[in-house]
Amino acid sequence: MINVSNVEKSFGEATVLSGVNFQVKEREIFGLLGPSGSGKTTLINILTHQLDADAGEATVAVTPFETGLMLDEDGLYPRLSCLENLELFRRIYSMAPEKSTEALENVGLADAAKKPVTSLSKGMRQRLALARAILHSPKVLFLDEPTSALDPRTTDGIHELIKKIRDAGATIFLTTHNMDEAVKLCDRVVLLHKGRIVEQGEPLEICRRHESVRTVADLGKVFIKMTGADLYDQ
Repeated sequence: MINVSNVEKSFGEATVLSGVNFQVKEREIFGLLGPSGSGKTTLINILTHQLDADAGEATVAVTPFETGLMLDEDGLYPRLSCLENLELFRRIYSMAPEKSTEALENVGLADAAKKPVTSLSKGMRQRLALARAILHSPKVLFLDEPTSALDPRTTDGIHELIKKIRDAGATIFLTTHNMDEAVKLCDRVVLLHKGRIVEQGEPLEICRRHESVRTVADLGKVFIKMTGADLYDQ
């Protein structure tokens, strides 16, 4: 569904991505892990055609209309209500009027439909941004740090929703620096450090390859051993 082949990207003299290679299968949750500054957001911007790679290929086997995107900067219209924010995109997609209401129900914001974005908590804004991303039932969903700065209860709710979206047929590509999140959600992961892939595979299989026991903490230790970087400190 997604193919990244020998991708390179620099900004001036700073190399952000170097020789990045991986594939994402249909209907899997794929995680791109790394500390802040490792190149995660740059790569997601290349995959969604917001940036061009300097070299290599990054392709997604669906049309832009079949892609959903949730970035760290939510881009919501603060003076509009939750429903009005979705209605703008619902009209662009030429979808039935009930789709906006359904999307709010899916993320648990039906009771907040008429609330302006300015009155929403961080978690509610995250859920509204996710509702907008899934409004048109995309085949591929890109999520950049979908639970950053959220409380555990809100995070658990978004995790369950992400799994439901995958179970409904979507392929999900997410970036995170949270090992717990990766183990809970991801079928496979890539560990990125300073623009290079240092390991990839199933989270627990990575532990086994490095002779670690099967715990989230040990997966974190594997990353520190390979890179010297601690994901949890980011």
